[in-house]
Amino acid sequence: MRPLNDTDFVDEEDVARDEILAKVEIALLSIIFVSAAILNTALLLVLWRERKQMSRMRVFVFHLCLADLVVAFFQVCPQLMWDITDRFVGPDLVCRLVKYLQVLGMFSSTYMIVVMTVDRYQAVCNPMVKFQRTRTRLNIPVCIAWGVSLLGSLPQVFIFSQVEVAPGVFDCWANFIQPWGLQTYITWTTLVIFVLPVITVVVCQVRICRAIQINLYQKIHQQGSVGLPFPSRASGVAGMSKARVKTLKMTVVIVLAYIVCWTPFFTVQLWSAWDEHAPKETATFTILMLLASLNSCANPCIYLLFSGQFPKRLVTLLCQRQSDGKDSMHEEATLVSTLYMSFKNVSESK
Repeated sequence: MRPLNDTDFVDEEDVARDEILAKVEIALLSIIFVSAAILNTALLLVLWRERKQMSRMRVFVFHLCLADLVVAFFQVCPQLMWDITDRFVGPDLVCRLVKYLQVLGMFSSTYMIVVMTVDRYQAVCNPMVKFQRTRTRLNIPVCIAWGVSLLGSLPQVFIFSQVEVAPGVFDCWANFIQPWGLQTYITWTTLVIFVLPVITVVVCQVRICRAIQINLYQKIHQQGSVGLPFPSRASGVAGMSKARVKTLKMTVVIVLAYIVCWTPFFTVQLWSAWDEHAPKETATFTILMLLASLNSCANPCIYLLFSGQFPKRLVTLLCQRQSDGKDSMHEEATLVSTLYMSFKNVSESK
């Protein structure tokens, strides 16, 4: 994946690429792009149809779909075209814009998961905190996630540019101060996009599990002590509904999927940056970096699986949109309404 690929940063002789590996990379990127685009667009349409009745969890799902579409169209798609042409085709402005949008997708998808997890933590452990509910339509956590993403991606505009890599040959590269520039860049990116977000979501999930454990202990203890009051920390989960429990489980699966998909990517990046003898151009390195984008395919599947409607409802929705006339419009409206009710049962956390 080009956003952090070490071959973009070093001034080395132009080496002929492995055409077989390039074909494998193009095939994988094509599958990832098509899957992520279709799944997230379909889910986004379902959520948009009932935007006036969105619960708080649906808002997070909606914006995570948007973030995953940014990954698909502005990270995976440019990389796919880049691999087909072997060299970046376009002026300096397009080079900088592509690099900005590629990292924007990584930031937004990551931090949307972070604010979603923090929101679940607040709903369970501190239900009275204003972070959870607001009377305005402005969702502050979502705005924070997009704000951090937009600002955090800005350095890309100044780091990358169109560079002449060989006489008459140009590519979208970055020239770092030697010998520590590349290591600093990749280490910092790994820290803010992966390490800190993972620490945050893991801490939140552990505290959620701890709060639920305390609640269960209190319920068991109460059986032998009628009238025993619940401690304040357990009160937030005392009457937790099945829908909220299911939503919490879904959040855990989303976090695990993110960690599984992105850990190999950042591990490979750090290895290639700090070890001069790392096998940077091998098939294993390339495929591990590509698999990170699978996270954008996994997220909508997780939502639909937890709603109990995947893949039948998704396929039906896509087929229904091709029909015309009043009857088809009525059937589609019925289908969307049914799918929304399933999301409501799973996701509402009032």
